[in-house]
Amino acid sequence: MNFGTIGAGVVAQAIARHLITAGHRVTLSNSRGPSTLDEAVATLGPSASAGTVADAAAADMVFLTVMWPNVPAALADLPSWGGRILVDATNQFANLDPVEVAALGDQTGSERVATLAPEARVVKAFNTLHAKYIAADPRHPAGRQVLFYAGDDTAAKTTFHEVTDGLGFAPVDVGALRDGGRLMQVGGGPLSALHALKQD
Repeated sequence: MNFGTIGAGVVAQAIARHLITAGHRVTLSNSRGPSTLDEAVATLGPSASAGTVADAAAADMVFLTVMWPNVPAALADLPSWGGRILVDATNQFANLDPVEVAALGDQTGSERVATLAPEARVVKAFNTLHAKYIAADPRHPAGRQVLFYAGDDTAAKTTFHEVTDGLGFAPVDVGALRDGGRLMQVGGGPLSALHALKQD
């Protein structure tokens, strides 16, 4: 598989580093263009490259890591997803200072993302972990870092599970985007910011 990121900040680079360490190639992208990613790519090494958002979105599995207000623009005008996997790592913070959670009615954040990325198979993941826990080695003496995920497509979730298990995480399926997503969502989800280790 090949991988891409829409967004190239701390979370995207942390995920990319794990993927590259496991032998994969990753295309990073952001809204400012590939030329702004030279330093990040150099730090990650030869298995990383910079591309446009469309380049990154063409990967088999794509990680969405932009701030919530930027999600619509990040997903706009992209070619058909054609069933590729979009991993939504966002949290629906309308503002960070002061903290304000966007009101989505009865939708979860990832259900909204799915409406903006038709034909993508959306998996919600990584949003419950602070960036430092994503960046750290998920293998600890006491166990592996638990990684909650949700989604509506069984095959996409199976692929995501296999990939992240191979990175050293302990992936845990918490259900569909509606019910599982609510458990993971900021603003009341009991799994939001819950950091746990699984003893193997």
